[in-house]
Amino acid sequence: MDEIKISAQDVNVFYGETHALQDVNVKIRDNTVTAFIGPSGCGKSTFLRCINRMNDTIEICRVKGDILIDAEDIYDRQVDPVQLRAKVGMVFQKPNPFPKSIYDNVAYGPRIHGLARNKPELDEIVEKSLRRAALWDEAKDRLGQPGTGLSGGQQQRLCIARAVATAPEVLLMDEPCSALDPIATAQIEELIDELRQNYCVVIVTHSMQQAARVSQHTAFFHLGHLVEYGETGQIFTNPQDKRTESYITGRIG
Repeated sequence: MDEIKISAQDVNVFYGETHALQDVNVKIRDNTVTAFIGPSGCGKSTFLRCINRMNDTIEICRVKGDILIDAEDIYDRQVDPVQLRAKVGMVFQKPNPFPKSIYDNVAYGPRIHGLARNKPELDEIVEKSLRRAALWDEAKDRLGQPGTGLSGGQQQRLCIARAVATAPEVLLMDEPCSALDPIATAQIEELIDELRQNYCVVIVTHSMQQAARVSQHTAFFHLGHLVEYGETGQIFTNPQDKRTESYITGRIG
């Protein structure tokens, strides 16, 4: 069995007076894809953002409980959120390349974190990251051109290359395909499957078909609760909770 990478205990999230997430307990395995599914506004993206402390940037947001990565409390005062976000990469819903060249998009993180001692080392990180994101062959002759000039699917792969360039251990993806066409979506899904060999991947998706295709474990969120968590096949074919069954069969959503 793959070891536990992320462990959440009694996680509660408040936006001002609103109790957005209630008593979430989950253990997420390394080298697997875990999908968070559930209706809009059910807390899945909120929980995803707890894993790299993105909620820290929202003034009215409070997070209670424990989230451990490799048994270390990421909300400990000693933990630098900037360093944490190098270890926990994030890919957003809409591709958001920086207004820089393809090369500089990927080199940005390694530069600020001092991961390369010289230009050849940086070149190597950029190539390796673009290869990991299945973009090298399309981009290698245009590294100096703006990342914004790529197609939507290529831009999203560039964002994945940018996320893996800091040598993270966890990759968070918040609906990474919702802005993409079916062909680009299929390419990203194939890529996600390859990435789990090297990373713990957590993906929020609206598409149950996508969750079924790409993930090994699935967590179903509803109204701020983590209702059910287990192997993807079991969640989709033999859910233990009536609410999960209702969502999967399309009765709630």
